[in-house]
Amino acid sequence: MDILEEQPAPVATHPANPGNSIRVEPATDPGLGRIWILTAIQTLPRPIDEVFPFFADAFNLEKLTPSFLRFHVVTPRPIAMRSGCEINYKLRVRGVPIRWKTFILDWDPPHRFVDNQERGPYALWHHTHSFTPSEDGQSTICKDTVLYRPKGWVLAPLINKVFVQRDVKNIFEYRFKQLESVFLQ
Repeated sequence: MDILEEQPAPVATHPANPGNSIRVEPATDPGLGRIWILTAIQTLPRPIDEVFPFFADAFNLEKLTPSFLRFHVVTPRPIAMRSGCEINYKLRVRGVPIRWKTFILDWDPPHRFVDNQERGPYALWHHTHSFTPSEDGQSTICKDTVLYRPKGWVLAPLINKVFVQRDVKNIFEYRFKQLESVFLQ
């Protein structure tokens, strides 16, 4: 089997809530070439009007990111979230200091927002956050769809297979646990 040959990733489900899942799959975009699509779905037992404000505060990303990444929002408070907003972060990836700049492409509270990496550790990072109330309105289905491509040009598939895909899935698994601790109290 060729090391670059990829199989669709199995869906990782959360034992406490089998409706929660994380999946990463390869794709090809005519304009971007080889990319990967991460889809993470988590149901939180709170109404959308409680869930969305948590995500609308960029500083809560610090709570949702594993401490080994030393992730910090650099943009001063308050951040007025809206389309066109820029947010700067710093973090460490495998010990290397990185500056990350995000641009909010779309802001549609309380249903969705889209951020795009302008500068950072990826060649492409396009993240859509979607929020859908349950039928009874007591829970919120949170869906993250991330189109990403590691830096590395022709080596991007290998870099993804060896490092990035596992790291991204682990970060979202950590995020699931943190969100449960926030919203299951």
